[in-house]
Amino acid sequence: MANPHQDARNHNTGRYERTLETAQRDARAAALRAEGRTYQEIGEDLGISKGAAMDACRRAVREAVQDSAKNLINLEVTRLEAMYDEVLDILQREHYVVSHGQIVRDDTGTALRDDEMKLKAIDRALRTRESFRKLLGLDAPSRVSIEAEQLGREIGRLLDSALGPDDTGDDTDA
Repeated sequence: MANPHQDARNHNTGRYERTLETAQRDARAAALRAEGRTYQEIGEDLGISKGAAMDACRRAVREAVQDSAKNLINLEVTRLEAMYDEVLDILQREHYVVSHGQIVRDDTGTALRDDEMKLKAIDRALRTRESFRKLLGLDAPSRVSIEAEQLGREIGRLLDSALGPDDTGDDTDA
């Protein structure tokens, strides 16, 4: 049987590249699997190997999950944007100190502004932005790579300190 993905390989890099044809084949494989067909039957129906049928089903499921996840993220981003816009509107309004249902005024009759409301709106804006960062993974820690040589030196140092300066690890009394 010929390589079912040969047509999907980039002739310059040799890497698998998703094409419309392979996406449709993957979707068909997943549909057949959902009908209860075995991977062997799916492979025979699509003219691919049993292993290629398994790979096609996995790709289809992974793509469906990724599409659903992207849709959910887009929905959440839209909601957060609406909340953020509302917070900005509140932040731009004038807020006055109110006591017993009346605006509090100074000796000259000028209404006292309530900065507490603006500070609360700023806090809410910051929390909304934090939600954006978490949702989009912008605050995710970056991966740190430690070279094997450096790791070996660190392990050696730790062993030396654990054994002490006079202890080489050899039992001379035995």
